[in-house]
Amino acid sequence: MQDAIATARLALSLMDLTSLNVDDSGDTIRTLCAAAGSDAGIVAAVCVYPRLVAAARQALAEYGVPQVRVATVVNFPHGDADVAAAAAETHTAIAAGADEVDVVFPYRALLAGEAEVGAALVAACKAACGERLLKVIIESGELATPERIRQASDIALAAGADFLKTSTGKVAVNATPQAARIMLQALRDSGRDAGFKAAGGVRTLAEAAVYLQLAAEIMGEAWLTPAHFRFGASGLLANLQAVIRGQSAAVGDGY
Repeated sequence: MQDAIATARLALSLMDLTSLNVDDSGDTIRTLCAAAGSDAGIVAAVCVYPRLVAAARQALAEYGVPQVRVATVVNFPHGDADVAAAAAETHTAIAAGADEVDVVFPYRALLAGEAEVGAALVAACKAACGERLLKVIIESGELATPERIRQASDIALAAGADFLKTSTGKVAVNATPQAARIMLQALRDSGRDAGFKAAGGVRTLAEAAVYLQLAAEIMGEAWLTPAHFRFGASGLLANLQAVIRGQSAAVGDGY
């Protein structure tokens, strides 16, 4: 059980605690930020819509966890092919105080054979981010095939992505270990100092452990820090806290 608790603590420290519902309000985000730190540990970031970035930053300070980063989303969730619009959204998000921007790759353009659109959009958004982190959501479930997942990963990394992220959480198929393996291999092969974020459908310690083990296998255990690995989730937090507090037995291989 101690191994499970240690893994749960690690997973919690790597979380982007997320609320991306269309009816999110200042009150919603205050509740989210109140959960960002507890006796079980502190998450890496909160992820909210751009209009709520300032509210999140204020709430984190009020709750005594100003070190928690504020992430937001652009070109979300549809992954449109409008490069100028995505870059403008990114500029606005950074100006609002976002530490990190998660941009949706124009995956439908890639599926239509327009690979250059993705390269241009990622490069423009990274230019708008400057030194702030740019995570690129390739929407692996919609790309579907290993070849397309690898192509989108390679394009995003070559264009300046700081992280590859699986999914928006708004489509039928989100994070899968199969897609994660391909993306992590692309990261390794690129030689770049970039990270990986599993998002969509990771709700338990057993599920999180699969991704941690996969990343450790491909990138090494020392790579498992917030600088290189994140989980984008909401429901996962309660499960991890219950394991850490001994209120729930972890289930799954080795747990």
